[in-house]
Amino acid sequence: MRDHSQQDEEAEINMTPMLDIVFIMLIFFIVTAVFVKEAGTQVNKPSAETSGPQTKASILIAITEDNEIWLNQDEVELASVRPMIEKLHAENPKGTVVIQADVKSNAAVMMDVYDAIRDAGIDTIAVATED
Repeated sequence: MRDHSQQDEEAEINMTPMLDIVFIMLIFFIVTAVFVKEAGTQVNKPSAETSGPQTKASILIAITEDNEIWLNQDEVELASVRPMIEKLHAENPKGTVVIQADVKSNAAVMMDVYDAIRDAGIDTIAVATED
């Protein structure tokens, strides 16, 4: 007849290797995740005939109908767009910049923001439209 304490001892499962694998997977997913920077305001985007989805959009800039520029959920001045974009692009160099201009916003303001992004050294810039 077997001793019950010996049977309980044999039935234990070592969980350490499984926990190690779970932590390694968690670290992998955190490192490879792409974090999207939100603009901080909602805008009514214009419609377009030839639009396509942006898969690597990581920086969103919004221009409201009152020509206010929003970046990272804060209203910013035009002069600070370039340094902020340079900093955000350094954090995620593979991401693209998307301008979300309201349908009633001034086109000159959008072009000034576009020029500030180009001056920051970013060539891939998209303008958001409605589907």
